[in-house]
Amino acid sequence: MKKLDVLQDLSFGNQIAEEEKDTLKDYFVQTTSWRRILRGEIDIVYGPKGSGKSAIYVLIQDYADHLFDQNILLVSAENVRGDPAFKSLTLDPPTGEREFINLWKLYFITLIARAIVDFEIKGSAVEKLKSVLEENDLLPAKTSALGAILKTAQAYVRKYTNPSSIEVSMEANPVSDIPKFKGKLSFDQLTPDTEKKGFISIDQLFSLADEALGSAKHKIWVLLDRLDVAFDESSELEQNALRALFRAYRDIRKHENILVKVFLRIDIWERIADKGFREATHISRDITLRWDKNSLQNLIVRRLLNNKKVVDFYKVEKNQVLEDHDKQSEFFYRVFPDQVEVGEKQSSTIDWMIKRITDSRNEPAPRELIFFLNKVAEKQAARLERGEDEPAGETLFDRSAFKEAMPELSEYRTTKMLYAEYSDQKKFIEKLHGEKTEQSIASLSVLWGITDEEAKKVASRLTEIGFFEQRGAKDDPTFWVPFIYRAHLAMVQGKADE
Repeated sequence: MKKLDVLQDLSFGNQIAEEEKDTLKDYFVQTTSWRRILRGEIDIVYGPKGSGKSAIYVLIQDYADHLFDQNILLVSAENVRGDPAFKSLTLDPPTGEREFINLWKLYFITLIARAIVDFEIKGSAVEKLKSVLEENDLLPAKTSALGAILKTAQAYVRKYTNPSSIEVSMEANPVSDIPKFKGKLSFDQLTPDTEKKGFISIDQLFSLADEALGSAKHKIWVLLDRLDVAFDESSELEQNALRALFRAYRDIRKHENILVKVFLRIDIWERIADKGFREATHISRDITLRWDKNSLQNLIVRRLLNNKKVVDFYKVEKNQVLEDHDKQSEFFYRVFPDQVEVGEKQSSTIDWMIKRITDSRNEPAPRELIFFLNKVAEKQAARLERGEDEPAGETLFDRSAFKEAMPELSEYRTTKMLYAEYSDQKKFIEKLHGEKTEQSIASLSVLWGITDEEAKKVASRLTEIGFFEQRGAKDDPTFWVPFIYRAHLAMVQGKADE
């Protein structure tokens, strides 16, 4: 078998977890963190963008049968693909945090009730829960889309915020003698007066659901991901939504059989916490995903060995390699050259790649690595298709293929991610095209045509989002652009003149 045959079929997978749902399980690394999540010990999963949060979200649903055998039912509160259910809120957001908390709670309880009904859990608590939601036209049909369920919940929350002004009644079913509630829910604690009028609070609905699940010896996990996409058009809306979410999580957490599982970018959480968030102290069932050199090398090896032609070409036994760290390193350097840039003081290939996929926050993530390696494979295959020499020895890749792939990685990260998320900073970043990679406040002030004070604020913001790395003294800093952005901006190594 020729190296070109291997390269033409080689795939490191898709960098977007939602797009590789059917194959993700084949090479997913079942770490201690993953096992804790699967055991139900973790509710909040933080991680940098591209770190694998969505991969875990997708995989949990892939383990639905395994979890069902443990009496755990899964409820997805967000679409895995397509438009996020919460995207509609950007056009008509809740008017305040209280309304947002009520919306989260009502949305969750309607999804939970639908699951309880679908799984045919029985009992008086179920009947009471169903009755209240049906009387208020809040029990979703099995086929209802998440976006439609959310809109119904939002319309209800907006309309009924003052329970004392709403007439309700309660009557008994002549057959079952189970009370049938007609009227509206209360999003506040009930008073003796509202209780006499037959009101039921949203928290009582959660208690009914919890009781029903407990009687059936079941638990429900409500899964929520893609929040960075849902609220990406307004940072204020994002903060209001997530602060309200965690307050709703705190209230729901007291119910033993209902667990809300949130997958959230760490930088978004830090922005909320930095502005002061007392509820942060109530969040203890959490974990942060981190990737170091060994875990990233393991990820590469696993994805390589998921290609049959790679296994056949190198004549390796997949499981033997994956069970031994030393064998993984040995295999890695059979496939890749020792160094991309040769020299005694130059980095190893894995270190070179990590340095070039990472922004100034120094949080390497699988997304950029997978994208980059697929581009390296494309470049190497194209070289051999043109009749150029094969890489020396056993290696599949020539050193030059790595450098050829950098501009596409740089363009992807700059335009598809940085500009897409921080469009307001694009004009400042683009002014750096063709400039030196290290800038001072004075050079940036001239380049951007603004005052030193304004340049300092912009540079600080670009540091926050990972574009600049601040170096030097605090009172006289310089700002360095990481490798991942340089190729697309055609930047030149060196320090700018002041």
